[in-house]
Formats: sequence, structure tokens, C-alpha cells
Amino acid sequence: MVALAMLFALAMFAMVLFVAVSLIAIVIKVAVLPLRLMLIPLKLLALPFIAIALIVKFAFVVALVSVVAAFLIPLMILALVVAAPVAIVTALT
Repeated sequence: MVALAMLFALAMFAMVLFVAVSLIAIVIKVAVLPLRLMLIPLKLLALPFIAIALIVKFAFVVALVSVVAAFLIPLMILALVVAAPVAIVTALT
């Protein structure tokens, strides 16, 4: 009977601990909310700079892809010039 009471006490302790940790997390969230609301205007001021950074990044990626394509297209043409006669000879034999 004592073991059952100890098991019940342990379960109650775990439940109280769970509720306490949950309440602490809720209190921290509620305490941080005014700070987050206060920082919204600063975030809105930063949006144009973020947009410019994203546009520059996108332009850089497009330029990089076009440079890679400019290098690969002549290489593919050269490969076709070399491979076409070999393919014709193998098709005839």
C-alpha cells in the first residue's frame, strides 16, 4: 500500500512540475510580447534594405547562372562536333 501511495505521490509531483514549467513558459511568452510589438516599427524600417539585399542576391545568382551557361554552350557544341562523326561511323558499321 505504501508503494502505491509513493507511486501516486510521484505522479502528482510530475504533474505539478509539468504545470509549473508550462506556466513559466507562458509567463515568458507574455513578457516578451510587448517587446516584440515595440520592435515592429524597426522591422518595417528594415524592409526596404532587406528587399534591396534580396534583389542584389537574385541578380548575382542570375549573372552566375548566365556565366556558367556561356561556358557550357561552346563546350556542348565542341562535344557534338567531336561525337557526331563517331556516332555516324558506329551507325554505319
